[in-house]
Amino acid sequence: MAHRLFGTDGVRGKAGDYPLDHETVARLGGALVRAMGGSATPGRPLRFLVGRDTRESGEWIERELARGVHSAGAEITTAGVIPTPAIAYVTASHNPFEDNGIKVFSGKGEKFTETLEREVETIIDDRTWSVAGASDVPVDRTDVIDAYIAHARLALPDAERLGPFKLAIDTANGATTTVAPRLFHELGFDLHVLSATPDGRNINLDSGSTHPEQIAKAVRALSCRMGVAFDGDGDRAIFVDAGGRVVDGDAVLLMCARHWKTGGRLRGNAIVATVMSNIGLEIALRDSRIDLVRCAVGDKYVMEEMIKRDLSIGGEQSGHIIFSEHLFTGDGIVTALSVLRVMAESGRELADLASELVTYPQVLVNVRVREKQELAAVPSIAEAMSRVESRLAGEGRLLVRYSGTEPLLRVMIEGKDQQQIQAWAAEIAGAVREQLG
Repeated sequence: MAHRLFGTDGVRGKAGDYPLDHETVARLGGALVRAMGGSATPGRPLRFLVGRDTRESGEWIERELARGVHSAGAEITTAGVIPTPAIAYVTASHNPFEDNGIKVFSGKGEKFTETLEREVETIIDDRTWSVAGASDVPVDRTDVIDAYIAHARLALPDAERLGPFKLAIDTANGATTTVAPRLFHELGFDLHVLSATPDGRNINLDSGSTHPEQIAKAVRALSCRMGVAFDGDGDRAIFVDAGGRVVDGDAVLLMCARHWKTGGRLRGNAIVATVMSNIGLEIALRDSRIDLVRCAVGDKYVMEEMIKRDLSIGGEQSGHIIFSEHLFTGDGIVTALSVLRVMAESGRELADLASELVTYPQVLVNVRVREKQELAAVPSIAEAMSRVESRLAGEGRLLVRYSGTEPLLRVMIEGKDQQQIQAWAAEIAGAVREQLG
């Protein structure tokens, strides 16, 4: 079996260490060419477009990827520092600077399927081929920022309907620094920009979507109507309302789904969210007669369900939101513009829109196990789970699953009463410890 390189969102790790060491990155470039048909037709070599965020390791990773691509007979063009979704649009991260990752999109702007990922991993493991040449291979350069901004602006066609609007944004010293300030200035916002001085090592450092307290503080201090915090590579966004309260992806999914349905834009009368989205989202959507399709964690799984069912909206609580009329990948800037469009067309402020989501209390208990048995085959555990599910009766949610990396069983319950669900989680955890602990 081939070594697994791809996780839920590309190839990730510490830059310089496997799987982001020099040789593996170069082999990845070569394997991608081979998986996509080699050097394509004579006279028309396969072409790759690469972009990166502001991490200091980005330049050498780009060079090694180019070495592998060229070695396999294809060509590569760089767009420099640019948000991930901009690369997805033209072709087609929230970790510290010493980490990095490689995300792969098809020519349709869709993330690679697991089938293609496994094929690439198998090719990399095949030692009958190697990557030749030095890292100074020719790499063409192009500027796709204008094209991406023009595309993104379609998400907010009538910005003037918002009236005077003081907006704060946090670009996390990342890839959106090249796009977001310019775009929002051009749209006429009274803009205040945080964390927009990247130095290669400060990406996501006490900033961006993983530290929304920074944008919340700025919104309150500057009396802004809204704040938006992007992550380092620009594919997700977290919001704060005028009072500095955080608005996450679940609230964004709900307000957009309801507004899209009112406007006749919600295809399939359903949206996609992962198993981590709160039961409050599911109940609120049910009240609006909108179906919720759940999938595994990872926006590539959201994308796959959206494509399969031809749906308009999907996303994650963490702020990865996909609007299929724009792209089949998360786009923090388009998400921000889409929320602003809901505000403009509804005449409502963000706090009012977000208040429609009632987030239910959640309990998560991790139980260490000696073996990972099928839970349905252990009567006492199955019975405990069945009792809890009957008590929840559509007004809560039980999710029990094994960790993929540790000898743990995770018991997650959402319901109306915190103490009650804590007791129910303890009941299941007790049965697990007795049988598998």
